[in-house]
Amino acid sequence: MEAVNPATCVEMNHAVAAKQAMGERITPATIQQAIERAQHTLLSWQHENGYWNGELEGDTILETEYVLLLQFLDKADPERLRRLMNHVRRWQQEDGSIPIYPGGPGEVSASVKAYFAFKLAGHRPDEPFMVKLRDAIMKMGGVTSCNTFTKLYLSIFGQYDWAGVPAIPPELILLPRWFYINIYAMSSWSRAILIPLAVINAARPYRPVPPEVGIDELFVGGREHASLKLQPSRNFFSWRNFFLWLDGLLKIYHPFRRNPIRRIALERCRQWLFDHQYKSGGLGAIFPAMTHAVMAYKCLGLPDDHAAVQHELNELEKFEIQEGDTIRLVPCISPVWDTAIAVNALIDSGLPPSHPAIQRAGEWLIGKEVRTKGDWAQTVAGVEPGGWYFEFENELYPDVDDTFMVLMALYKVYCTDGGDWHKAPESIRPVLQRALNWTMAMQNRDGGWASFDRNNDRMILQEIPFADHNAMLDPSSADITARGLEMLSYYGGHLEDRPVQRALRYLQREQCTDGSWFGRWGVNYIYGTWQALRGLNRIGFDMNHPMVKRSTDWLRSVQNPDGGWGETCRSYEDEKYKATGPSTASQTAWAVMGLLNSPARDCPEVERGISHLVRNLNSDGTWNEPWFTGAGFPKVFYLRYHLYRHTFPLWALGQYADYRSNQRALR
Repeated sequence: MEAVNPATCVEMNHAVAAKQAMGERITPATIQQAIERAQHTLLSWQHENGYWNGELEGDTILETEYVLLLQFLDKADPERLRRLMNHVRRWQQEDGSIPIYPGGPGEVSASVKAYFAFKLAGHRPDEPFMVKLRDAIMKMGGVTSCNTFTKLYLSIFGQYDWAGVPAIPPELILLPRWFYINIYAMSSWSRAILIPLAVINAARPYRPVPPEVGIDELFVGGREHASLKLQPSRNFFSWRNFFLWLDGLLKIYHPFRRNPIRRIALERCRQWLFDHQYKSGGLGAIFPAMTHAVMAYKCLGLPDDHAAVQHELNELEKFEIQEGDTIRLVPCISPVWDTAIAVNALIDSGLPPSHPAIQRAGEWLIGKEVRTKGDWAQTVAGVEPGGWYFEFENELYPDVDDTFMVLMALYKVYCTDGGDWHKAPESIRPVLQRALNWTMAMQNRDGGWASFDRNNDRMILQEIPFADHNAMLDPSSADITARGLEMLSYYGGHLEDRPVQRALRYLQREQCTDGSWFGRWGVNYIYGTWQALRGLNRIGFDMNHPMVKRSTDWLRSVQNPDGGWGETCRSYEDEKYKATGPSTASQTAWAVMGLLNSPARDCPEVERGISHLVRNLNSDGTWNEPWFTGAGFPKVFYLRYHLYRHTFPLWALGQYADYRSNQRALR
């Protein structure tokens, strides 16, 4: 599957939008033919071992930070750098900037890292594209407007001053669990990213680059006049200002860092990093944590041939995709997630559970069950390990969302009569029971579910200066909570059950005034609203409730003229962009499935949405979708799941065909 070229997205969308919902009538036979074509294509992508794994595409920070890592390690092969930056060139927009999602505004940190990496790859500052990029950066405020992680990277190479980088003290790892601020009060991904960064921040390594590669020209007013001071809050008595004061104290402490406490903290960090490589595809199985881990190990004095360093480098190399004259990287891989969605879509679109492909997928998923206590056990006691992670291997980090999706898939594979899950094969029941117990133990105090952690909602932590990556916490989200209700509906959940009641109250509190729900992990309100309606309907909620009517009215009102639905990542930055954007296959599918699970299932908007999906199905059984419809860290990092444009439309067509053939509510 091809990578997106942001520069051509608008043109591609114009071509799709021109295919309006006109022409011959879409019949049940036409829909069935579309389902069969899409099924055939999806089945052809299954690995012989039983899983699906579509590319997970991110933005250019992956390639540029990889270039900086190679430079740090003195492994910056010119040809490799050239091919990496060839990919980055494809992202540059007409105004010269680099966005973090196709069609989005320029982003200063991504643009600055790209400019520096271009210079490291041998490009001259007077090349036209470099001039445009530099001008765009200056308009965005220059280097001092970058985020903490970018400033830290630049400081390593002497392109920024460590005094302007927020302190990330390794002593954080020594704070006990009962202390309000501790590493386990942070989200799992922040923990994996920040612990190695704390080691780097303490060591302040220096890797000089030739003067002509420097980026002093990116400081507005000149580097010698640049203010590196972090901006305080206007409210003097605020947590932001308190943490800035604390940051100042930590910088005073830094020259005295050669003390027993710092040594103990660094040793604890080293051991934590070693321990968290257990059965993992790299630290946290995510690109930023892995790159930071390599740098941290070097700062701790580990040689290049040390097993821990080699493990991270080998796993990072697996993220490389070589295509033509370019190299790009993925931020992680998603086989468990992709496989679970594919199984749900295939079975709900009519493929029998006995099909060999479905059986292979079920066996593969069973083999990926987590059987080790990970970081989640710091806040959840007395429950046996269970559940699933996102990747091929990430034993210490199962997540609730994957587990919900896998549980639904396994029910459909092994409970073929649609009845009591306790009648599943004897060898399967303990796996399902462990996962159910684990997910119920992971429910938060507010009634919702998050992804990796429980009650990870200490909002004060977002005011810490180094928390500007907008991912410090892992609180409950409406999309995961609603999927939990959907999952429970297959496993005997009822409205009167306490976990269900708590989740329903959470969803009622989280609904926006216009009727939509925020989508944490998919873009955005269309995703959240679809999942909320599906979960409510499946669990037996009164679908004539005003809450439901508000949501269906909203979904119907935001349909595009071509019959589809679309929403850009910009809706995370400003609600005025909510549900606005070119129609996409995945978002159209979400909206259709949302309406199908409501009393508005017979509305004309559903028919037009189905028509849009059928008419935009390619002859090879695929859909086009150049846009990013997945969220990593809202406002900071977005994703394009290459399988979303195939699995979700197939799932929607299957639900529609099932409803029309039975003329009944989807349950």
